[in-house]
Amino acid sequence: MDILMIGSGGREHALIRQLNKSAKVNKIYCAPGNGGISREAECFNVSATDIPGVVQLAKQLKPDMVFVAMDDPLVAGMVDELNKAGFRAFGPDKKAAIIEGSKVFSKNLMKKYNIPTAGYDVFDNAQDALNFIEKQNKYPTVIKADGLALGKGVIIAENYDMAKDAVKSIMEDKIFGQSGNKVVVEEFIEGPEVSVLSFCDGKTVVPMVSSKDHKRAYDGNKGPNTGGMGTVSPNPYYDGQMAKRCMDEIFIPTVKAMANEGRPFKGCLYFGLMLTKDGPKVIEYNCRFGDPEAQVVLPRLKTDIIDILNAVIDERLDEINIEWSDEACACVVMASGGYPKSYKKGIEITGLNDDGQIEGAIVYHAGTAYKDGKFYTNGGRVLGITATGKTLDDALDKAYGAVKRIHFDGNEYRTDIGKIK
Repeated sequence: MDILMIGSGGREHALIRQLNKSAKVNKIYCAPGNGGISREAECFNVSATDIPGVVQLAKQLKPDMVFVAMDDPLVAGMVDELNKAGFRAFGPDKKAAIIEGSKVFSKNLMKKYNIPTAGYDVFDNAQDALNFIEKQNKYPTVIKADGLALGKGVIIAENYDMAKDAVKSIMEDKIFGQSGNKVVVEEFIEGPEVSVLSFCDGKTVVPMVSSKDHKRAYDGNKGPNTGGMGTVSPNPYYDGQMAKRCMDEIFIPTVKAMANEGRPFKGCLYFGLMLTKDGPKVIEYNCRFGDPEAQVVLPRLKTDIIDILNAVIDERLDEINIEWSDEACACVVMASGGYPKSYKKGIEITGLNDDGQIEGAIVYHAGTAYKDGKFYTNGGRVLGITATGKTLDDALDKAYGAVKRIHFDGNEYRTDIGKIK
């Protein structure tokens, strides 16, 4: 099979690596890709959000499958347009991708179908939101932009002044654009966080192995929210008993709810969970593989990924058995200095060998460019240094050992991935 991957980050690099393991894959294309991806797939300078451009590229390349990996094009309906043009595409259509595209939709869906989540209210007026927060007088409180915001649209306010700033910046200053037309004000819940990606074909849901993301920029879970500074798999707080409970109370009910709403979900559905004292609750849904969760989940996949993707598209997921390695996996993100705020690009990266790997670890490229035989930074999250091991400590030792051998000026990374709740 020839496959066209849509996206440019570490998640897409991890997916391409996984596809390259399959004997059923012939050629991989990517739009737009990055420096590391360009060494393993033929890249085309078409934006991942350019739906007509991607459809045109698919017509030119005639791939057997198009894998839409990013949230923005999924929510905008890229899969619908590819299907209309006659292409097999992996990923949810526009009607199903709303589960990530609108937090208001997903919260209302959970309320309607009794899927456990934090209490909330929705506002389309900044003053109404602030009046509600002031009246509640409960802190911390969680304020979320309704739409997509690069994983950064959630602000935890410790007091009224912080809440006021958050509502103003989202709803009036529009720091996340139209995504801030509405906000969800949510109760603050506590407990270990768990990410569970799952394959869904509209009827059947098959959870993947669990992972734990580290969202805050700095050690000790301090600093601003990022797209993710590192991950480990399996999640140490998620055991077999909890997995069964989540399957019965959250995963199956969600897939059934989407089907009941006339929005059957086909693709990768990501469950962001919190294990509270009252049981597991949904913090968020994503309509695609998480980044950097994909980087620790995919290396543990033993089954040929092509067989799974075809089963999802053809709605016969219940017919295949998906196997996973018992090994642990850890990913440490090396980011540009200043991320997630402002940062420089174009800084040379040293310590990587020819194919971007070093001994004992896999290096997934996220924000890199490749020019004249050298790699340069080209984004906020630059590299995901990943390793597997018999235990989580083994995997972390290897990953951090590899991090220390790679350098670019101003690089930042957390030193406590996998070591903190």
